[in-house]
Amino acid sequence: MFTVFAQTSTHIAVSLPAWLDLASVAVGGISGALVAKERDLDPIGFVGLSMLCGLGGGLIRDMAMQVGSVYMLDNPYAIPATAAIGLAVFFFARMFEKVPNLLEWVDIISVGLFALGGTDKAIVHGLLPVSAILMGTLTGVGGGMLRDVFLGDVPRIFKPSNYYAVCALAGSTTYYALVKWIGIDKYIAAAALMAVTVGLRRWSLSHDATTPSSHDLTPAIKRAMGRHRK
Repeated sequence: MFTVFAQTSTHIAVSLPAWLDLASVAVGGISGALVAKERDLDPIGFVGLSMLCGLGGGLIRDMAMQVGSVYMLDNPYAIPATAAIGLAVFFFARMFEKVPNLLEWVDIISVGLFALGGTDKAIVHGLLPVSAILMGTLTGVGGGMLRDVFLGDVPRIFKPSNYYAVCALAGSTTYYALVKWIGIDKYIAAAALMAVTVGLRRWSLSHDATTPSSHDLTPAIKRAMGRHRK
């Protein structure tokens, strides 16, 4: 037990490699551009949605945490990469039509990667467990939330859906628990986060499992109280 915690203290403050952040930006950018393709937007729309989905989650995280740097402003590749991805999907859309269900896969993979980046940064900077998991969840769904707002839709995380935000929450919780409480290597924990996030999403889609809409428990409580009084 003491060995586990000793190992945890040596690696917990070390961030994951920078290429993982850039990978999440790239995958998120593709997700946004594919949505722009579905909506038949112009080149500005493709670039705009690519940047929102590729950079929005990290921006929300960095603004909320106010520690460290703002990734999209300090990394020289983040903004050009998302802009280039948006234009690439616009001009070569047929290449992206060959992969079935591409948007579904890219969307949830980007959620997992962003949840990983958000949770890890919160751990590195010593946030409380609830705060770290919240940062991971917000980073995971933030880009999609901004995309929906800019398109004039109710954000998906606020509607009954196939476990979209639940996947980010479950993945962030898994990563935090494995790294902070068990002391597992961050790369193994990252793989577990991706497996939980993507696996839960695919399960919800294949079984058509959705989060519930509002349900009033007042009548049931009143009936239970009435039986208790009798």
